[in-house]
Amino acid sequence: MITSIFKKSKPINFIIVVLLVTLLFGIANYESFTTDILDITSKTGVLFLALFSVFVLDFIISKNNLTQNNSYAIMVFALLFAMFPETLKDSNLLIANVLVLFALRRLISLHSKLHIKKKLFDAAFWIALASLFYVWVLLFLLIVIVALIYYWQNEPKNLIIPILGCATVFVILLSYNIIFNDVYIKTETYRLYSSLDFEPYNAIDDIIVLTVAASIYIWSMIFYFKNLTDKNKKLRPAYFLVAWTSVIAILIGLIAPNKNGSEFIFLLVPFSIIMANYLEVITERWFKEVFITLMIIAPILRLLL
Repeated sequence: MITSIFKKSKPINFIIVVLLVTLLFGIANYESFTTDILDITSKTGVLFLALFSVFVLDFIISKNNLTQNNSYAIMVFALLFAMFPETLKDSNLLIANVLVLFALRRLISLHSKLHIKKKLFDAAFWIALASLFYVWVLLFLLIVIVALIYYWQNEPKNLIIPILGCATVFVILLSYNIIFNDVYIKTETYRLYSSLDFEPYNAIDDIIVLTVAASIYIWSMIFYFKNLTDKNKKLRPAYFLVAWTSVIAILIGLIAPNKNGSEFIFLLVPFSIIMANYLEVITERWFKEVFITLMIIAPILRLLL
């Protein structure tokens, strides 16, 4: 029943997703709500970032034909917010994620073979800018390198373009620090803290959510690659970029210093696209419902346990 609602892309689907994300945001942040006007303004801004991510995701998909004419991706995106509610609490991570989405949008659109240099510059610029809010985002520069490999076009000078994009952010940061902080670089900006301590995931509720998420991701990824041969040859690099983005996002989550679920925020978008592609090829409706039901039950169990 749930998947049948989102089988077609309709305005009502956006309304449902927006209401669901808003509800999830309220549940995730209710303990920290105050009547202070500054806090209310801040929380509203964070909610806007979460909702804006939904529309950016849909724009990327529809503009580049990454799925058929349905709303599966935004549905999965909202359900992943439910599974990882901590992602709705950290404004820095939400800002970084939106900026990474801007970069991913530019890289995926390279399949058009138009304005390649500008798109490579923009992608590197957005990623470098996002790293000011969460330093490990710099790993997504690997996706820019992958895109360069796919769209090489025998132009060695394209190699320098992403470097210029990163350098532009560095110059802006340098200028800002000199003007407002009277220093060149604040050491804490790019201090790389990491941790491989997974003890925070030992709680039974976290184990259930991570097991469900990992199982669905791996299963969907298998069929994602299996069906790539049926995709438009021109668009295949874009699908590979989505897959590589999900791998880098998982790597960021594994080495993140704070392990509370919010570190997987960068996985939500590629995960949503990958699973949406899988839902499209399932012929048995009941099997689709099983996957979505698991994604609904997991966060409910997390609240009850």
